[in-house]
Amino acid sequence: MLNSVGCWLVCVMLAGSCNRNNVSESPPPDPEPPVASDVSLYVTQGDKNILFQKQNVSLVFSGTGPAGTIIEVDTAQTFQSIDGFGYTLTGGSATLLNALPAATLDALLKELFLWDSTHIGVSYLRLSIGASDLSASTFTYDDVPAGETDPTLAHFSIDKEKQDLIPILKKIVALNPAIKILGSPWSAPVWMKTNGSFVGGSLKPEYYGVYATYFVKYIQAMKAEGITIDAITVQNEPLHGGNNPSMVMQAVDQAAFIKNNLGPAFAAAGITTKIITYDHNADRPDYPLAILNDAAAKAYVDGSAFHLYGGSITALTDVHNAHPDRHVYFTEQWVGGPGNFAGDLKWHVENLIIGATRNWSRNVLEWNLAADASYQPHTPGGCTSCLGALTIGSDVTRNVAYYIIAHASKFVRPGSVRIASNNSGSFATVAFKNPEGKKVLIVLNKGTETGSFNIKFNGKMVTSSLNGGAVGTYVW
Repeated sequence: MLNSVGCWLVCVMLAGSCNRNNVSESPPPDPEPPVASDVSLYVTQGDKNILFQKQNVSLVFSGTGPAGTIIEVDTAQTFQSIDGFGYTLTGGSATLLNALPAATLDALLKELFLWDSTHIGVSYLRLSIGASDLSASTFTYDDVPAGETDPTLAHFSIDKEKQDLIPILKKIVALNPAIKILGSPWSAPVWMKTNGSFVGGSLKPEYYGVYATYFVKYIQAMKAEGITIDAITVQNEPLHGGNNPSMVMQAVDQAAFIKNNLGPAFAAAGITTKIITYDHNADRPDYPLAILNDAAAKAYVDGSAFHLYGGSITALTDVHNAHPDRHVYFTEQWVGGPGNFAGDLKWHVENLIIGATRNWSRNVLEWNLAADASYQPHTPGGCTSCLGALTIGSDVTRNVAYYIIAHASKFVRPGSVRIASNNSGSFATVAFKNPEGKKVLIVLNKGTETGSFNIKFNGKMVTSSLNGGAVGTYVW
């Protein structure tokens, strides 16, 4: 059926003129009336025909179900509590958001950070302390001319963040005052480093105490702006010195910095912000274990953070089992642009939303919240193909990371507890009980064909199906 513009063009070609206002279209069909259902189901498919849409299907628990795959959910077995799901609000993300028209920004932030109606309920954000590689330029909060130093931190200032990042954060905190915020540095001020450069180098031991004070001043300065930093990691990717910015920090050095400087500085200043170690790939669990095995360092450490550009997600369980009194976090995973929606959806849901939480992680963070169509802004030498959860230009496009996080964030609210569920056949699963007492089951069909399964809970079953590569969130 032609739309009004198409009909008008046909009229012009055939008759020389027509009145486009006289063209009528059939009204859209009425939506299907809701069906009776015990379970709400939201689905995203790899072919993008369904994108985090609530399904109007009847899912009613009964005493029996057809023979076949059974996914059993058991609230009697409980595991870790959940802090939240979200993204890194990079400096570039904040710049792009802050440039949106006020009405557009307001609606978008509500969509992201509220969790009623059509909103997805992002509940955890990561920030860079100073610039990350997805900032427009490199900077820290105490930059001085080359050759100079500032051991008293007299020039410390977060004023650069008051242009974009802090205004956006204030709007987010107004929408969700309880949102958890994690800060991670990509580099110390270059005058503290062995090579005097934003790229690579290490922290000079004589500046350990000064750098600890730098963290204290950052947390206090953000608090003065009404922004509570719930946790910090000591160094983003401490074994990767090739990014711009970056800084190398070996495990033995991080342990010394925590136990001799950072931990005591936080205690002296009355700061309760959590200290999280490592913040790098799952192929080196020996790094956080070396710090946790140091009793003096461990006393100040809340837990360990991981990325998955190398290694297996099961390494998180190895670290948890070695130190079950400390927490595990998952703090970064990128989507490489232009992306493969079906493949990225499947991999990230299987390994992060399901995999990280089944391996004790209290959160899951995708990488950058937003970029433009050219993957800007980024520093010279920074990531040139990081696809944001949002692409922001003349309009806003929602990409695969938006849907990956939405499947958990909207329903697995902070304070939820992971409960038992089994993987079966081509179906990977994770389950939670949220603070409202509702059960949330996330199911991924890893296969290529449509598959059916029974969800069993408290002796009753309900039957559902998912197309190959699709993810479903079931709530009851």
